[in-house]
Amino acid sequence: MADTAALQVTPLHSLHVSLGARMVPFAGYDMPVQYPAGVMKEHLHTRMSAGLFDVSHMGQVIIKAKSGKVEDAALALEKLVPVDILGLKEGRQRYGFFTDENGGILDDLMITNRGDHLFVVVNAACKDADMAHMKAHLSGSCDITLLEDRALIALQGPRAEAVLAELWAGVSGMKFMDVRGVPLHDVPCIVSRSGYSGEDGFEISVPADKAEEVAKALLEHPDCEAIGLGARDSLRLEAGLCLYGNDIDTTTSPIEASLEWAIQKVRRTGGDREGGFPGAERILSELTNGTTRRRVGLKPEGKAPVRDHVKLFADADGKNEIGEVTSGGFGPSVEGPVAMGYVPKDFATPGTAIFAEVRGKYLPVTVSALPFITPNYKR
Repeated sequence: MADTAALQVTPLHSLHVSLGARMVPFAGYDMPVQYPAGVMKEHLHTRMSAGLFDVSHMGQVIIKAKSGKVEDAALALEKLVPVDILGLKEGRQRYGFFTDENGGILDDLMITNRGDHLFVVVNAACKDADMAHMKAHLSGSCDITLLEDRALIALQGPRAEAVLAELWAGVSGMKFMDVRGVPLHDVPCIVSRSGYSGEDGFEISVPADKAEEVAKALLEHPDCEAIGLGARDSLRLEAGLCLYGNDIDTTTSPIEASLEWAIQKVRRTGGDREGGFPGAERILSELTNGTTRRRVGLKPEGKAPVRDHVKLFADADGKNEIGEVTSGGFGPSVEGPVAMGYVPKDFATPGTAIFAEVRGKYLPVTVSALPFITPNYKR
C-alpha cells in the first residue's frame, strides 16, 4: 500500500475527514472508500435517493485547436479514438476510448463539445500517460491543458435532479449526456447529465477553491448523502460499466469488451471517416467478423461473491479453463453476487452454465446479459 505521506489529496479532503470517511490510497490519492453508514447502505441510498461522490482525482483536460475552430480539434482527436467527435454537437458529451496500434484500449474517457474547445475527462491512473499521448500526437494543431484548479463531483440517483434543482432550476431541461455551464451557489460550474452508477445524475466540474462550498450546499438537501469509492464500484458493476485496468486495458479490444456501441457508423467500414485511428485494421475487422472472446455478465449461484482474477471453466472438474473474472462482488440492489469477465464467444450466450474456481471448489456461474439493473438515464 502506498505511503500516505506521498498521496495527493483532492479539494474535498478535509470535508471527507470531517464526515468520518475511511480514507484509502487510490490512483495516487487519499480517497474516501466509505463513510460511517457503510458501503451497503451508501449503495442502496444512491439507488433510492441521491449520493454525492468526489471524483476530483480524475483528469479534466481542455483541447483547443490553434485555429480556434472546435471542428479542427474534433478532427485531430479522431486520429486517436474510433469515435465520431466531429458530429458531436455543442453542449453534448460522448463516451470514447484511446486505442493503441494493436487495437487495445489505452483508456476510456468522456468527450464534450464546449463550443470553442473540447472538454475531456480521463481516468486518474491514466491521466499522465493520456496527457503525454495527446501532446505527442495533437500538439502540432492543438493546445492541450490539464486543469489543475478544478474539482469534479458526481451527484447520482433518482433524486439527483431534485437536489440539484435547489441550486439551479434549469436542470430539468437537461437530457442524458447534455452539458451546460451554469452557476451553482453563485459558482460557475460545468454540469453534465451523466455518471457511473446506472442512475440518473450529474457530474459537476467546479473551481477547486469553491468545491467544498458547492458540495456542502448539495449535502444540505435531506435526500443527499456523501458516498465513497466502495459503493461507487458496486453501483457501476451492477450497471455493467467497465473499470479501466480491470475490465478493459491494452490486452482488450473495444469489440471484445462489448463496447462496439460506442463506435459510430461514420468511423466504421464504409463510413465517411472510416478508420484513421490506432488499431483500426483489427477493430474494423472485428466489427465485421466478430471476436474469439467477449466481455459478459456473470451471476454466481448462492451468496458468495466471485472476485477479480478468479478463473472460469467450462466444466465442474476444472480441466477446461475458458476465461477469467475481471470485476466481481456483491450487488446490494440485486441481492446477490455479480461479476463480469471474458469468455470464448461459444460460451457468451446469456444462460450458458460455466464454473468459477473459488478456494479449490468449482462454483456454478450463469452467463448473464448486462447490465444487472435497469438504467434510469433521462433520455
